[in-house]
Amino acid sequence: MSLSHLDRLEAEAIHILRDGVAEAERPALLFSGGKDSTVLAHVAARAFYPAAPPLPLVHVDSTFEFADLLAFRDTFAAAFDFRLMVHVNEEGRRLALHPERDGAHYTRVMRTEALKQALDAHRFDVVFGGARRDEEKTRAKERIVSVRNAQHGWDPRKQRPELWSNYNWRRGAGETLRVFPLSNWTEDDIWTYICTRRVPLAPLYFAAPRPVVARQGALIVVDDPARMIWRTGETAAQRQVRFRTLGCWPVTAAIESAAASAEAIIAETRAARLSERQGRISDQGSLEALKREGYF
Repeated sequence: MSLSHLDRLEAEAIHILRDGVAEAERPALLFSGGKDSTVLAHVAARAFYPAAPPLPLVHVDSTFEFADLLAFRDTFAAAFDFRLMVHVNEEGRRLALHPERDGAHYTRVMRTEALKQALDAHRFDVVFGGARRDEEKTRAKERIVSVRNAQHGWDPRKQRPELWSNYNWRRGAGETLRVFPLSNWTEDDIWTYICTRRVPLAPLYFAAPRPVVARQGALIVVDDPARMIWRTGETAAQRQVRFRTLGCWPVTAAIESAAASAEAIIAETRAARLSERQGRISDQGSLEALKREGYF
């Protein structure tokens, strides 16, 4: 039987998911509510249908998630019969850290350390994520099955070869695995899959009028005015925008767009000349350094 390009990508991801779950004692799927983790969760639901997915969705709540994303997260998990587990670094919450003011320290405490806390608390050993190699140069260094040490650290010099789709699931004492079944997908593949499979998605990806502040060329949607760090003379104005990537709302830039459907977004994406992660203001600095510390 001849498979389409998209069918082959889906079949590869299903194979990796089934293989990894079979090798795991406590598997988990990290779910940010973004398009990539949503597509991965959708593929996972198909991989184990008609049974309920045998691994939970784990969401690390940074406390600065978009309100629409949190609502979508809960609806999606219920619709596909996933067990949803949410973790917040409560110590970081008490410190009242802010992603704009505290930058890399905020990311380390509220995302990296929070993730490590969640993985340790539940002793997850094989953890699936939706990262793709085409997103960012550091992602391209990662194998599909990536070994982490007992502190969840990543060493790119200790990557295992993966020949002819043979994945090495061996874990040493204290080691865990981060697994990326969508590694070989592109942003265009993701959107084509969303369109053809009618995958539900957080509404933030689709263009709509939203309250926006323009800062040095970046369009910041004011998701919670009470928690916004306002600059002198700033006011929010309604603009037609959408997101190509989602993160903490004060440091994730939107783009002006009229694309309100998956089909329109595919056309817009194919004409784009910048990476989707250009909108992650919080990516400034070394993503590799963060990953070495345990960032997903």
